[in-house]
Order: sequence, then structure tokens, then C-alpha cells
Amino acid sequence: MDSDIANGKGHPCIEVVEACGEWFVRVVEEDQGLTRSFDLESLALAFAEGQRIRLQLDEFVRGVTDQRITGGLVHRQLVG
Repeated sequence: MDSDIANGKGHPCIEVVEACGEWFVRVVEEDQGLTRSFDLESLALAFAEGQRIRLQLDEFVRGVTDQRITGGLVHRQLVG
């Protein structure tokens, strides 16, 4: 998960990833990044969707497959 934060300004983005049976949601806005962990995928996705709406973003990134969630639709594209 790469999010550029250069010169104290970052592009707002939301990333969701699973690691070791736990789900992590990373929210980047302005010059801050926040990571929250969840035991259930559904809770992580609900939190990410709420943050997407709050930040007025079209999509969020999920996992390492460059999977993007847009308005409830899943778009997957393999990396590599």
C-alpha cells in the first residue's frame, strides 16, 4: 500500500488489506494517516465505505490485487 505524502500534503485515499486474519483500514487525508484494525472483513469494509463517503472519494483500494470498490461495485485488476 503506497500513499504518497510529500511536502506535508497527501492525496486523500482509503486502503483495505487483510494480514494474519485481521483487517486493516488506512485512511490518508491532508498530512495525516490513520490505521484501524478489525476482526471482521464486513466491519472493515463498512468503516472504509463510511470514510469514502465522508471524504467524497469515488473509490477505495482493497488488498494487493489493485481491487477498487466504486459505489458498491468491485473492480479487480491483477498487479504485475
